[in-house]
Amino acid sequence: MRFVVVTGMSGAGKSQAVNALEDIGYYCVDNMPPKLLVHFFQLRQGQEGQFPEKIAIVVDSRGGKMFSDLFRGLEQLKEMGYAYSILYLDARDDVIVTRYKETRRKHPLLDEDHPSMQDALAEERTLLRPALDQADYVIDTSLLSTAQLKEQVVALFLKEQKEKMLITCTSFGFKYGIPSDADLVFDVRCLPNPFYVPGLKNKTGLDQEVRDYVFSHAEAQQLYQKIQDLLNFTIPLYEKEGKRQLVVAFGCTGGKHRSVSFAWRVAQALQADKENVFVSHRDIRKVKTI
Repeated sequence: MRFVVVTGMSGAGKSQAVNALEDIGYYCVDNMPPKLLVHFFQLRQGQEGQFPEKIAIVVDSRGGKMFSDLFRGLEQLKEMGYAYSILYLDARDDVIVTRYKETRRKHPLLDEDHPSMQDALAEERTLLRPALDQADYVIDTSLLSTAQLKEQVVALFLKEQKEKMLITCTSFGFKYGIPSDADLVFDVRCLPNPFYVPGLKNKTGLDQEVRDYVFSHAEAQQLYQKIQDLLNFTIPLYEKEGKRQLVVAFGCTGGKHRSVSFAWRVAQALQADKENVFVSHRDIRKVKTI
């Protein structure tokens, strides 16, 4: 059985994550009181053939102080022989505030004790900190579209067999900010930029012509080899430590040419080595505005 606890900041995309899990066959329960966790799984005993084999349960700040009961419940489930993963959805405070303004919904911790959104968000981060510290997977949705979030969730949980660590190779543009969930960040702005080459400006690193240009330079080949050497050395160490998700980010100025080329090529090499790899190009479709 696969059991996922979905938690994280209000407005960070938990509903979209649950929708993605439902699409790949998970039975999802939203806003379950943590004290009911054990009772829920006790129902499964003796009903293995009728009970869902893939379950996702959303537990978050809507339960207020009851949230602290989550970890006692999870310890009891572990003693009963159930394994679990924690998926934590996060986003920047300013993004969450904007999302709440757009939906006109009320934050669950906004009350007399926390009269402003800033107060409510600070309290929520304090309340959820133990979950963030113990999370197996963390996705920052600040700059992700709904489709991009779904892609990441599906990549994490689609396969039913026990998987190797998921390695996400992502490209981004420094002008839009560094991905907050990145474990390793490589800056490839030091390389010649295809943006200034006629015929390549409006293409991306997904086009063969752009990749050919990027890797036609000796310094790009050398940088790529050093990155590969580092990953070949560190990936087994991360897996030995028990890490389940590694985000390797490649950044250039706009996130369309050099970073995409490196993310694509490194992912190809890791897949050839039988690693579990997901590729994401965060800023490839962004349009520059004046």
